[in-house]
Amino acid sequence: MKNAFAIVTLSALLSACAGMQSGSQHPSDSAVSKAGSETESHAAALDPLPQLELSSEITFLVLSSEIAFQRGEWESAYITLLGLAQKTRDSRLAHRAAEIAIAAKRGSEALAAVRLWRELAPHSDEATQYFLGFIVLSDNPSEAEPILAQRLSSTAPNARALTIFQTQRVLARAKEKAIAFAMLERLLAPYKDMLEAHVALAQGAFAKGDNVRATEEGKLALAIKPDSELALLSLAQATPNPDAALEILNTFLTAYPKAREVRTAYGRMLVDLKQYDLAGKQFQIVLKNTPEDLTSLYALGVISIQTDQPKVAEGYFANYISILEANPNDERDGTKVIVLLAQLAEERGDSETAAKWLAKLDGSEAENAAYFDAQLKRAHVIAKRGELATARKLLHELMPAEKADQVQVIQVEATLLRDANKVEDSLEILGAGLKKFPTDTDLLYDYAMMAEKLDRLFLMETTLRKLITLAPDNHQAYNALGYSLADRNLRLDEARELIVKALSLAPEDAFILDSMGWVEFRLGKLDEAEGFLRRAFAQRQDAEIAVHLGEVLWNKGERSAAQKLWREAQTKDPKNDALKSTLTRLNATL
Repeated sequence: MKNAFAIVTLSALLSACAGMQSGSQHPSDSAVSKAGSETESHAAALDPLPQLELSSEITFLVLSSEIAFQRGEWESAYITLLGLAQKTRDSRLAHRAAEIAIAAKRGSEALAAVRLWRELAPHSDEATQYFLGFIVLSDNPSEAEPILAQRLSSTAPNARALTIFQTQRVLARAKEKAIAFAMLERLLAPYKDMLEAHVALAQGAFAKGDNVRATEEGKLALAIKPDSELALLSLAQATPNPDAALEILNTFLTAYPKAREVRTAYGRMLVDLKQYDLAGKQFQIVLKNTPEDLTSLYALGVISIQTDQPKVAEGYFANYISILEANPNDERDGTKVIVLLAQLAEERGDSETAAKWLAKLDGSEAENAAYFDAQLKRAHVIAKRGELATARKLLHELMPAEKADQVQVIQVEATLLRDANKVEDSLEILGAGLKKFPTDTDLLYDYAMMAEKLDRLFLMETTLRKLITLAPDNHQAYNALGYSLADRNLRLDEARELIVKALSLAPEDAFILDSMGWVEFRLGKLDEAEGFLRRAFAQRQDAEIAVHLGEVLWNKGERSAAQKLWREAQTKDPKNDALKSTLTRLNATL
């Protein structure tokens, strides 16, 4: 419940300075940008740079520092630049030293450089922002209080609301929430006639877990301005009971039906509660009033997927991308939506359309995690079209820096090779991956399963036992080994022990319940087998579980029930190998 409100309130805090008690309008992005530029220009005039000759010594020290930093020698670069800043009194050098320390994740060194930067450029808003950010994270955030107080008092009345919200957001990062909240109370004491002060206090109280105080502040804000969406959202956020929170939102919407932020929060909360039909109606209302509202389009697309309406979802998502493309200045990233569109197209067998959607990703999002996922999906789509070499080339060109991403690339390439019936090549790719990452449990599991597919049982077993040694709580490893033995009618008592262990680690896992039913069947315990398999099938209507349950029923003489299950399995997965082999082995028909 918290997240839905926190997200909405955060966006509202940044955009809801329009229509405040001062009557001022919220500035456009361009106006904010212009104001920021003018502020920094004014600061630069008040903090003139030292009149220095750019000597060969200074040039050498700066360049050598940059080269050292690029080589990973952050400390040498930092010390050189900080010393040079102290000597020359040039704030730009202190700024760069701070950036290097921040990149190296060295908090105390960064704070030292930021202190110097602010000392050399006391009128720089950027330097002050950095300084406040570090101070509130320190053990003694009290240094921030006079700076924040001065900012609030010197801000023009028609801009003070935004400064109040900025103050609350700065203090929200403090480690000691109680100390930060006490400071916020003192800072906002002179502005208690402003609803924004009470909203900020409500947010601060909520952050430190004081719902009673947050509720009180939300009510005080509403008393000042009964139609304030910010105040209402703050009050609802502090209401721990979901039904009560929904009632607060619904009552407000009855009185103020055009309250967009509140309706969006109401819709998100209904989604969290899986009340998709009601949630969809809320986002439809928002969309009717604002046809290009991207938040509502995305929400309706997700709701359509949840309610099994893929074509409707495609319509909403396609509209989302169309609007985003028509507004190039919108900073929202459409990568995730493009991936969803490609996935929906692929699921209905339209690989061509899936590829067209993914081709829209031009690489400008390369640092984005969603872009990486999209490229993996793109490789799947390309391979599915029969262009395996192209798909593999795409994967090889990704070259991610993170180990987890490198492993994922290996896994995807192995999967593409397996799906192309190049199982030996798939095993080879996974083996090469294990040489690079010998203790990666995901690669070990995939390697074992590929060995099992090739009927290399010794390799499969030794790999899974290594995985169990590395990760004793990995239920998949116990289950895979136990099922493989049971399926081959080998060492059934040992197989059962392994599956029992897996079940103790994941008691409600449908596939482990299936394995348990299968090993009981192999041991001749038909009633026990049926019980486990019915539990598994109730949780997951998987074709292979249906095949297993059908075989147990067939052996119990319940042949029509077995055939019914097999027909359902064939409908779900017409190419299922387990079903084909079972029908052949039992000389059964559907």
